[in-house]
Amino acid sequence: MRKSDIRNTTLYIAGFAILTFIIIHIIASRAAGKEDEQEEAIAANHEGIIWSDTLSNNSSDIAATKKMDSEINQFMGRWDLKGMSLAITHNDSLVYAKGYGWADKEIGRKMEATSIMRIASASKLVTAVAIMKLIEEGKFSLDSKVFGPDGILNDSSFTNVINDPRAFDVTVDHLLRHKGGFSSVMGDPMFRTKDIMAMEKLTAPPSNEELTKIVIKRKLRFTPGVGRKYSNFGYMLLSLIIEKTTGQSYWNYVNANVLQPAGIYNMRPATNYYADRHPKEVKYYPPDNELVEEFNGSGKMVERVYGGSNVNGLMGAGGWTASAADIARLVAAIDNYPVVDNILTPKSVNLLTEHDDHDKMSRGWSEADAYGKWSRTGTLSSTHTLIERFPTGECWVLITNSGVGKGHSFSRDLSRLVERLRSRYNGSLPARNLW
Repeated sequence: MRKSDIRNTTLYIAGFAILTFIIIHIIASRAAGKEDEQEEAIAANHEGIIWSDTLSNNSSDIAATKKMDSEINQFMGRWDLKGMSLAITHNDSLVYAKGYGWADKEIGRKMEATSIMRIASASKLVTAVAIMKLIEEGKFSLDSKVFGPDGILNDSSFTNVINDPRAFDVTVDHLLRHKGGFSSVMGDPMFRTKDIMAMEKLTAPPSNEELTKIVIKRKLRFTPGVGRKYSNFGYMLLSLIIEKTTGQSYWNYVNANVLQPAGIYNMRPATNYYADRHPKEVKYYPPDNELVEEFNGSGKMVERVYGGSNVNGLMGAGGWTASAADIARLVAAIDNYPVVDNILTPKSVNLLTEHDDHDKMSRGWSEADAYGKWSRTGTLSSTHTLIERFPTGECWVLITNSGVGKGHSFSRDLSRLVERLRSRYNGSLPARNLW
């Protein structure tokens, strides 16, 4: 080869490398810009000192509740929980908020009243509130169809792949109440990313829109509305409905129209990895030390709680992080009680908490019983959440940063803990408002 040819080839390779570097840099900058924009949107729009800036464990370090603290620590030891956060309200006043144990044991950071954690399926309550806001604005109704030419998600790319005609009958209310008919015979699609990638011969995890096309090609398990099967996929669809209707990302719409009006400024979208966590976010501890394959098909073995599943991709089905006090504040803003301004009309609150003797599952809440008690749970391998709002005006919120193998048994035991603490220490809680 002539020297001139070698020189030209070398220049070509160098030029191509420089161009590739520039393109990658531009793409990375744009991605970082979107993350910064989202973070700014979530943190913005409040001025001065807010309640979460001053709240700390010291606020609830009082002699009258020392025995309650001891019982909580004993409960944590029995279940091998690294950390837990508790918030209690009476008639919309925050009377107690405290963290127990470790937020991140390895670096010596203790759990605080403002530590934020993944709240798992308690995110569904947030999403249901956002849906009711859009219904109040006349964007659609509970009976609006989801798919098809007259549906909200009416893109032809969705409509054209539907094989079961019953899918055209799925409504917004069906999704809210887990009555959409979606099958989980092949497992929960929100937690089978790498398997779906293999089945569909994908080289990268599908976007939420791509996942929707994959799932709605399948035959429904039952006719929409005539049965019920808990569906994370259904609440992810509600997240897409919010995006399609508003033209905003799910996260930004919820922040601007649900969280900030409720006086909540520290809730954040969950991240998948420890390195990406928010500064106030805790470390998560799985129920075992078993490594699993990374959700994105890389083949890499990772901790179950960091990369085992696409937590952020759950969106409104389980993708929020919050403190216990944040959640208590949200409940105070959707309970028809006047101390904290309600962000929903009484009609919408009543629809969310409507009791059904035949079907206990309400909209957003896990259950609204016949006596006026509202409950919401959330479980992942990394966390457990319990929200209980009583007809007497009390609300108790507990979140852990530790997974427990026996999730349903643990949720029942957590509820029993709340009942014991209420009966023994309600009279010891101070009459005040930390908000």
